[in-house]
Amino acid sequence: MQKEHFPTVQNEPKYALVTGASRGIGRAIAERLAKEGFHLYLTCSQSANLLLPFAKDLADRYAISCVPFIADMGNCTDVERIFQQIPSLSVLVNNAGISYIGLLHEMTTADWQNIMRTNLDAVFYTSRLAIPLMLHDHAGKIINISSVWGNVGASMETAYSASKGGVNSFTKALAKELAPSGIQVNAIACGMIDTDMNQCFTDEDIEALRQEIPADRIGQSAEVAEMVVSLLHAPDYLTGQVIGLDGGWI
Repeated sequence: MQKEHFPTVQNEPKYALVTGASRGIGRAIAERLAKEGFHLYLTCSQSANLLLPFAKDLADRYAISCVPFIADMGNCTDVERIFQQIPSLSVLVNNAGISYIGLLHEMTTADWQNIMRTNLDAVFYTSRLAIPLMLHDHAGKIINISSVWGNVGASMETAYSASKGGVNSFTKALAKELAPSGIQVNAIACGMIDTDMNQCFTDEDIEALRQEIPADRIGQSAEVAEMVVSLLHAPDYLTGQVIGLDGGWI
């Protein structure tokens, strides 16, 4: 009988990169990984006032190294600069993302390009540079934070839906490419999560959405973080999956 292959616990230091870690889902993931004992590399594009003290706090509380970077993850030069300072990497969490709500025919070319470079191009840039580090150890986890709209699309969010649909297909294809090398690639398709990204909605909008969700509530960033940790401890055979986390909504 073939022996089941589960991840082994190693005494060597574990390193994780979390993009978009200054607030919301990325911040919750970073703290949860610190609790797991990971040494961290964290990024954000603009909120240095949030990321820098957060990184220091994590380092102090969990006795880990935590290196913050202020960088545009949709800029390949910025991403290359970060990876020049990363000698080893066990986990990559591609969380950085932005939204756009509005009619497609009123969207500017610059707006379209910005959402694609931030939500999709960044996943390519980071994964391309993380893979050689993981190949060295014949192990690794790439986890992409996606959206249910990447599966089914949302009115008034065509560009966002397209970018997340690209992330989902990227996840499935790269998982097939890396499976022989012992690297797992999965995505979490989030539903309505209580983050700053949803501040554009009124209280009435949020309540209407809540009523559509069978779980009868909005999801929390900490729940996404728990799903990330679950994927880290999942059997290696789990790869190429886009896992819905939406309270039964979609």
